[in-house]
Amino acid sequence: MSRLKEMYQNEIVDAMTKKFGYKNIMEVPKLDKIVINMGVGEAKDNAKVLDSAVRDLEIITGQKAVLTKAKKSVANFKIREGMAIGCKVTLRGEKMYEFADRLINLALPRVRDFRGVNANAFDGRGNYALGIKEQLIFPEIEYDKVDKVRGMDVIFVTTAKTDEEARELLTLFNMPFAK
Repeated sequence: MSRLKEMYQNEIVDAMTKKFGYKNIMEVPKLDKIVINMGVGEAKDNAKVLDSAVRDLEIITGQKAVLTKAKKSVANFKIREGMAIGCKVTLRGEKMYEFADRLINLALPRVRDFRGVNANAFDGRGNYALGIKEQLIFPEIEYDKVDKVRGMDVIFVTTAKTDEEARELLTLFNMPFAK
């Protein structure tokens, strides 16, 4: 069992129950899933670019990536409906806790000039979105094999009803929010 999941089961449930006064253990918010999305705009011109993005995402997450396709045709961007323009991975269960642990404790501290992540990036329903500018912060990615530096979006989906509950949950997971 991963360290974060153990921590959730032992300490976080108690701390959240004390702070918010839940009557039932099932009311305590938990991490539902983590979605990692990588938009690859230049994939419209060169299909090989998308392959390397998919490979990077699969190395980082340890799970197969799914191609995302354009929903609408946009003439200005030279994109047709159904064209592959990105990739995403949805992590749940053990892999989700493993990824969250690596992101919080290994990858984020490796960001240049890191002062913490934005504490206001909650959506109003207890979900948190985080943008990463380069995939090189993950230790699994070999610097020599990277053709282009790409960013990605990491969305933490929780069962929390409010942003305050979600912020407290992620804080207890040691998420480094900026002061």
